[in-house]
Amino acid sequence: MPYLDLATHRLHYRIDGDWSADDKPWLMFCNSLGTDLHMWNAQVAVLSQHYRILRYDRRGHGLSSAPPPPYALADLGNDTIALLDALEIGRTHFCGLSIGGLTAQWLGIHAGHRLDRIIVCATSTRIGTTESWVARMEAVRENGLSGLVAATVERWFTPEFAAAEPDTIGKILVNFGATAPDGYIGCCAALADADLREEVKRIANPLLAVSGEDDPVCPPPDLARIALNVRRGHHVSLPGRHIVNVESAPAFNAELRKFLNWSIRDPAVV
Repeated sequence: MPYLDLATHRLHYRIDGDWSADDKPWLMFCNSLGTDLHMWNAQVAVLSQHYRILRYDRRGHGLSSAPPPPYALADLGNDTIALLDALEIGRTHFCGLSIGGLTAQWLGIHAGHRLDRIIVCATSTRIGTTESWVARMEAVRENGLSGLVAATVERWFTPEFAAAEPDTIGKILVNFGATAPDGYIGCCAALADADLREEVKRIANPLLAVSGEDDPVCPPPDLARIALNVRRGHHVSLPGRHIVNVESAPAFNAELRKFLNWSIRDPAVV
């Protein structure tokens, strides 16, 4: 399995599509809190024919190791840049969900020249409150991640989807339970401090914001606000809750393909 060894931890990553196809652009995916790179399987199945796809497990998630917490949003962004540098990828499209969407915004602000188009999903410029994340961290320290499962399913998926797709939910929950507590706590600390409400205005890249219509964590107005505050933003809302790329995979894939194909036809669109 491919890993990148950094000073304090190692990142697990995966490439799908033809690595050597220089005519195909790169597309990078960044997972949400408590998931791993497999959350993007439905996107990779469709898009790997047209893009060289790079996925990775954020520090403390999946097969990546967990340095001691706390982490900052800049740490997560710099992990991404380190991976791009190690693989000699000059520019890439970038898609992130929830904390991955915050990472995407941080990159757009601080390293926009490394990105082409940005897709931010089920996220905000400020997710939750410091108090709520501190409480979450304390809960994990005391009881581990098992005590969060029921509430997580309710936040992430509509009851209809959970009833119709128990196998899909089960696989996601297995990965959730396997998340390193230090990694989860460290990322909660990053979320507690992350506030991009003013800085987001600096993003110049074309940006697509995708919301879940019934997302209780980052509702559609949060995504609409991001699209409004960047220079070239567009917002779409799809059926589902927080993990909208899984719950509305076909519609999500169609929106990504439409947005990314615009960059081939006319870079000035959006």
